[in-house]
Amino acid sequence: MQYHDTPFNEVKIISLEKRGDERGFFARTFCQREMATQQLVDTFVQINSSYSSTRGTLRGLHFQLPPFREVKIVRCLRGSVFDVIVDIRPDSSRFGQHYAMELTADNSLMLYVPHGFAHGFLTLEDHCELQYLVSEFYHPEAERGLQWNDPELNIPWPFSPRVVSPRDTSNPLLRSLFL
Repeated sequence: MQYHDTPFNEVKIISLEKRGDERGFFARTFCQREMATQQLVDTFVQINSSYSSTRGTLRGLHFQLPPFREVKIVRCLRGSVFDVIVDIRPDSSRFGQHYAMELTADNSLMLYVPHGFAHGFLTLEDHCELQYLVSEFYHPEAERGLQWNDPELNIPWPFSPRVVSPRDTSNPLLRSLFL
């Protein structure tokens, strides 16, 4: 695996080192030793899967409150998504700033999302499946979300979503949640 920097020091893009032949390829998608060498969280307690059948499905922006904050490693296994994270650490100089990228089954990139970031995505085609390694168990009482179209976040979604859950539609704005 190769680790690539982003504008956020703590956020990494992880690319696979594929070894291929006429059968296809083989690649490691997680190595605890490599993660520790990179000084990244290297213990995960759940692997979650998300499937969206329709292009234009928006999920997020989700996170869990302390003491149940999560680190996630996100990978698109089928289809393609516009993946977004937002810095929600009130003491951060980058509070409220976002980072976005495309995760696709073809590019096989993974996004390392550290503590203190909300995460969401918009499906760019039908039949998208994502897999998440998660460092904390799910705690519904600690689950929160941000309004995906908060003007202060200024996220450049590629198009308006067609499918958004009632819960994600009613998420609060960043400022009302953290200030």
